[in-house]
Amino acid sequence: MSSLGELRNLAVRRRKGKARAKEKYPDNKAAYLFLLPWLLGLFGLTIGPMAASLYLSFTEYNLLQPPQWIGLDNFTGMFGDERFWNSFRVTVVYVLGGVPILLALALGLAMVLDKGMRALSFYRSVFYLPSLMGGSVAIAILWRQVFGKEGLINGVLGWFGVDGPGWIGHPDFALGTLIVLNVWTFGSPMVIFLAGLRQIPNMFYEAASIDGAGPIRKFTSVTLPLLTPIIFFNIVLQIIFAFQAFTQAYVVSGGTGGPADSTMFFTLLLYKEAFNELNMGYASAMAWFLVLVVAAFTAFNFWLSKYWVFYDDKD
Repeated sequence: MSSLGELRNLAVRRRKGKARAKEKYPDNKAAYLFLLPWLLGLFGLTIGPMAASLYLSFTEYNLLQPPQWIGLDNFTGMFGDERFWNSFRVTVVYVLGGVPILLALALGLAMVLDKGMRALSFYRSVFYLPSLMGGSVAIAILWRQVFGKEGLINGVLGWFGVDGPGWIGHPDFALGTLIVLNVWTFGSPMVIFLAGLRQIPNMFYEAASIDGAGPIRKFTSVTLPLLTPIIFFNIVLQIIFAFQAFTQAYVVSGGTGGPADSTMFFTLLLYKEAFNELNMGYASAMAWFLVLVVAAFTAFNFWLSKYWVFYDDKD
């Protein structure tokens, strides 16, 4: 009897506990109702298409006929495609050449703006404008005019008696013009750097001054270590953005990726395979390859960050 009574008492306590928990944490139906648009977007516009493209990457599909399962043929054909590897090489050069210069320029201008100059909000807005327009078709068309044979750059060089080439029409310079265009869109990381600089306590600079540190020593011993989380964030973000670059190459090259495939970005080749050749299965395989490459770069940066990124909670 005693054991039966104990079981009854335990059941009563559990029911009371559940009742108190329900009073403390009310029904979440309202929360799920408000989350419903986001959940529909997540599964309908993100996860669903990703799953479909993963399936299509193992098929032969031309939009006109049902997809046919071919296994790994798209991937094996992709790895043996010389044009595929050329586009990957062009994209990697674009990423590794443009991102460091962009971040260095953004950090330099952020430090200048952090000096407390007048009309700071105006300058910050002006420098941010290229980031808003850098990926637009209009700016890419403008870039064609600036770096064309009769463009602004050659006009300035003509003042000094230099006959410049058609920069966007020369295989040796076309990719460089796109890197310059990417560097020109430094506004977004600059604003993030500026916010990070504003969070560094002034007492560290005062202590460094007392120790006799000059501007360079303050930068290397105070600014850079305390800014490493922001630098890491910008590196990861800009690498992802650079791998996804498409509009600039498409407009500047007229959709050809020329001259001589020198601006054939990976995304541009993917677009041509999908919508010009109607080779959706092959394009889906390329897309998943790009996802894995970006994930590998991101994972490598996270692994490397433990050796150079310093947080306040670390000794």
